[in-house]
Amino acid sequence: MKLPDTRALLTGASGGIGQPLAEQLCAAGAKLIVAGRDAASLDAIARRYPNQVTVVTADLRRREGRDAVEDAVRLAGGVNCLINAAGINRFTMLEQQDEESIADLLELNVTANLQLTHRLLPMLRREPTALVVNVGSTFGSIGYPGFAAYCASKFAVRGFSEALRRELADTRVKVLYIAPRATKTAMNAAPVVAMNRKLNVAMDDPAFVAARIVEAIGREREELYFGWPEKLFVKLNGLLPRLVDQALRKQLPTIQHFARTDIPEKTA
Repeated sequence: MKLPDTRALLTGASGGIGQPLAEQLCAAGAKLIVAGRDAASLDAIARRYPNQVTVVTADLRRREGRDAVEDAVRLAGGVNCLINAAGINRFTMLEQQDEESIADLLELNVTANLQLTHRLLPMLRREPTALVVNVGSTFGSIGYPGFAAYCASKFAVRGFSEALRRELADTRVKVLYIAPRATKTAMNAAPVVAMNRKLNVAMDDPAFVAARIVEAIGREREELYFGWPEKLFVKLNGLLPRLVDQALRKQLPTIQHFARTDIPEKTA
């Protein structure tokens, strides 16, 4: 898709990846409807690109939030690119979570994204060419201790992307799945950063991740996984999961140590 011709709805635009992604898309000439819960962050993007950005402050977990986003898309005459980047990340052992936090994570990371895509598909299908871009994670392919609920949600996003791509194979709508590895955003609180440093896990800069997503949109690349050795572990986990079991078993005491810290919710 040619970026100057892109008219996109970007959810999670006030998050760590969402902000540089919005800025880079606008710099490439795209027009955006940006949706999120942090009005100040969204307004800052709109002030920088006043002729290219429409702001919708909304909680996609609520029907009225999805209504507001859909209304904005209709008022704009539709979009030809939906970028599902909204999400929550929680680092803690599953038994330390409560039912409400688990449901909340799945509601935003999975249910709200599916519901919004469902609403906008009829409009996307009317476009000469259109994209649904789902931002997943390496943890959508590798179940990692301390992130059980988050992994469950990203496995779901990956499966949703694969199934929807096959459903729409005879249409003009393409489905892209983008899987970043650990990224230096507020979603990764201090204990996560400390754990990654202890385990020598690389963390990418959000601007770098955003640039790769913009490139994938321009090339209409159906799948993109980030980083080495993360891409190798994705392949190994699919072919030889017991090898990954053994590697993560060695890391488990370190993961458990850092997961004991209470971490506030971070959203994108």
